[in-house]
Amino acid sequence: MKKGIANYGVGENFQGFLLVKKVQKGIARNNNGFLTLTLGDKSGDIESKVWDNVEQALTYYSVESIVEVQGVITEFQGKKQLNSNFMRAVTEDEHVTVADLLQSAPVSGNDLLEKVYEVINHDIHNDKIKAITKAVIQNFEEDFKVYPAASKNHHAYVSGLAYHTVGMLRIAESFCALYPELNKDLLFAGVILHDIGKIREYEGIVNTEYSFEGKLLGHISMINEEIGMTAKSLGIEGEEVTLLKHLVLSHHGKLEWGSPVQPIIMEAEILHLIDMVDAKMDTLRTALCDVPAGEFTERLFSMGNRSFYKPLI
Repeated sequence: MKKGIANYGVGENFQGFLLVKKVQKGIARNNNGFLTLTLGDKSGDIESKVWDNVEQALTYYSVESIVEVQGVITEFQGKKQLNSNFMRAVTEDEHVTVADLLQSAPVSGNDLLEKVYEVINHDIHNDKIKAITKAVIQNFEEDFKVYPAASKNHHAYVSGLAYHTVGMLRIAESFCALYPELNKDLLFAGVILHDIGKIREYEGIVNTEYSFEGKLLGHISMINEEIGMTAKSLGIEGEEVTLLKHLVLSHHGKLEWGSPVQPIIMEAEILHLIDMVDAKMDTLRTALCDVPAGEFTERLFSMGNRSFYKPLI
């Protein structure tokens, strides 16, 4: 397997293709302009400076462009940088794609979507809940296959949203086997729908940021609205619609965590707990992946600013 940019140590030479994720202009002490490029591949990101022909470089190195780079890994203020001695923009006929260089879920978006439809078609039996859930997924399925579940912290990679959803469905299946009093239809639908609003809340899969709507409304209110509109378009009324709305409105668990209401049905409480488990496990799995046994991760803000140890055993 080819070594990724994040796995190079200080002093090592690098030659390969990287994706431009961010471009920032700056002014040096001599008043000359320079660019700070955030470059990356599936392994992670690194910064590289462009000091010469800055305005011309801006036309070549834009976000989502791909560059071929040669250089050496250096360190500045404790952070690795790529000191390049050669960089050029890659052309389309070289057959290097953005998808080749972005961190992705270990399962393809198509396979993840297939699993979601399998659950909808075979495990959700209430006709109203099935119809609403299926219609919402059909409205967003192309983006659902590729969108991250967050801009940082957990499942913040290509197909992260679908991978998070399927991971939660697997946990939900286990919970339903352990606690048969749970309503599978409600819980499975809640899992599938709870984060779909993030497709509207965020923009882009390379440098994921909040959309205008996302900043003002947030994904919870967006999916609540989507459920209501979908139910109305299908001519569906009744308790099922209200319960689905409650599931998504309460899935953050607490008012101070962004939920307009707290969970007050059993399936909503379980949905919140499953969401937390899968999010925390992905955060830890990602953070520990490149940490040698016997060492600690960096402090993880979403985990109470704790550093986690990777055991030797």
